[in-house]
Amino acid sequence: MVLGLVAVMSANLIETVYISFIGTEQLAALGFTFPLVMLLQSLTMGLAVGASSVVARRVGAARLDQAKIIISHSLIITLLLIGLLVVVVQPNLPAIFVLLGANAEAKLLAVGYMEVWFFGLPFFAVAMVGSSLMRAVGDVVTPGFLMTVGAALQIILGPLFIFGFDDFSGLGLKGAAIAFVVARVIAFIFYGYCLHRDQMVATSLSGFWRSTKEVFHVGLPAIAGNLIGPATMTFITRLVAEYGSPVVAGFSLAARIETMLAMVIWALSMSVAPFVGQNWGAGKRDRVRRAVFLGHVFAMGWGAFAYVTLYFLSPTAIGFATQDPLVAEAARTYLLVVPLGMGLMGICANAWNSFNALGQPMPPLVMSAAQMLIFTIPLSLLGNYLLGFVGIFIGGLVSQTLLAMAAFLWLRRSIRGEPMALATGDLSTTQHS
Repeated sequence: MVLGLVAVMSANLIETVYISFIGTEQLAALGFTFPLVMLLQSLTMGLAVGASSVVARRVGAARLDQAKIIISHSLIITLLLIGLLVVVVQPNLPAIFVLLGANAEAKLLAVGYMEVWFFGLPFFAVAMVGSSLMRAVGDVVTPGFLMTVGAALQIILGPLFIFGFDDFSGLGLKGAAIAFVVARVIAFIFYGYCLHRDQMVATSLSGFWRSTKEVFHVGLPAIAGNLIGPATMTFITRLVAEYGSPVVAGFSLAARIETMLAMVIWALSMSVAPFVGQNWGAGKRDRVRRAVFLGHVFAMGWGAFAYVTLYFLSPTAIGFATQDPLVAEAARTYLLVVPLGMGLMGICANAWNSFNALGQPMPPLVMSAAQMLIFTIPLSLLGNYLLGFVGIFIGGLVSQTLLAMAAFLWLRRSIRGEPMALATGDLSTTQHS
């Protein structure tokens, strides 16, 4: 999963570098698309969390036929949800970017990018859900390989569509979106082949409504929780936009650089989820507790390593991506503050994925809502008022610290005190149905 996720984030970072060669306004426009892209991807990830939670517990209880049916139904649900999202969001793109604080030129560029990007979203979404389902049944190699293939295609195709070749002059920012679409369509074909090859799908629609209810039992709170992150990012982007397009561009660049190292923690938390779900379904609570403990230790260790790495290497990375001193200064400011919370973010991610794997979606939702409404927004506003641009990120760091403490204590209490019946109760209910 580290390989696959780092490949995906590398594609995003390299895309940012490509766009930085075109101009600061284009880079700022790409930065304005970031919260919206995160929001749409988070919706898909929430659905993937719900589906993989149900499937992993079925696999742990040795009910493979039920797992295959739920996998098939989950892919159909994904397509229906994405279709609805595109219909709702696409007509409102100009208003969304105005809300984010984009000026007229950046808004026009961002809308053009997203209108093309939407064509690749269904293929990307099915692949994302398919990856989670593969991990839920124990195949952790294929998803990483396929994610790497899709990212590599995007990196290779990007310059062709952005800068052009031969007599083709290139399409700039819109060309980056076309490269994304083409790469994701090709990767989707590989995903379909692997799902068919491994006989992971069933053609029956019988019990589709029951599968939908089970998936959404965890999936809907996970979707709601995942929406809070992009909503918070939207709010932060709006605050940053007050300082001008170069600062937004630096913010976007720094976020992508940080994400390259954060991917290791996200890969860990995504791998913890099927492990926890399968062992909880099999009644092996000691393995669940041990996995969560080791996950937290690794997250904190990696967070410390990542901060030191970014402290020394980020000036070189920023200098390679942009020659604009205002963009570089904003990016460096971000990377001096925000990565301090990377290990804490890992604890939160481990806790949320573990709760969802246990079939308990409400704690992550409650904590996400509290983080945004009680901590991040008030503290970022206070930081902005007292310290300006850097204060926004200091407020977010304090918020992350408080949330990590709550997540750690809540999950520890749940996996120590949960009655054993809850580990298998949902399975007996399903069997009776």
